Amino acid sequence: MKKEYWLDRWKWGDIGFHQSAINPYLREYWQRLHPVQNSRVFVPLCGKSRDMLWLHEQGHKVLGVELSHLAAQAFFRESGHTPQCTINKKFIHLEANNIHILCGDFFALDNNHLAEIGAVYDRAAFIALPSEMRKQYVHHLLHILPPAVQILLITLDYPASEMSGPPFSVSVDEVVTLYQLHAEIKLLTQQDVLAQNPRFIERGLSRLQENIFLLKTAL
Repeated sequence: MKKEYWLDRWKWGDIGFHQSAINPYLREYWQRLHPVQNSRVFVPLCGKSRDMLWLHEQGHKVLGVELSHLAAQAFFRESGHTPQCTINKKFIHLEANNIHILCGDFFALDNNHLAEIGAVYDRAAFIALPSEMRKQYVHHLLHILPPAVQILLITLDYPASEMSGPPFSVSVDEVVTLYQLHAEIKLLTQQDVLAQNPRFIERGLSRLQENIFLLKTAL
């Protein structure tokens, strides 16, 4: 999947994947990570997610990475903050009120960017990528995270033959296969959500399930 796909969707406002409300699973399960007050939370492919504001309200510093500069600018504008901006070879860095967004390619991140990360919230990144890129994503994420970091991961599972992503279908087995050698995996809940998502019914889905995982990377 080329970068231009996501840049164009933000450019033309084709952002049906954006959630205007705080994600209910984040509210319900975040404390299961036993997050340390004032720790830094990483939000990959963050868009303009309001979930970052909620995490900040819980006492966390937030670090997002987002390909689209338009999305990052929209986040700060809609949250009422004017960010400071710095530019280097890899990223445009926007920051205000202890929320930092690096505008650029997730795969350009290195250990130094994530050195202070205490937890990860992944609602939109894993399911935004096709299968081969998901393998690369997990490999890179685990390579650059500090040890013993907990991850709240939200995925969608549906008959892949009925709809082409994004969002892409990710089975429980795939999560286990990609993470099991490097993390403890706990499936917190599975929810049938097709009835609450008519746009996916219109796209032809007969089943839609959300799977919520708690992962803990190795020491």
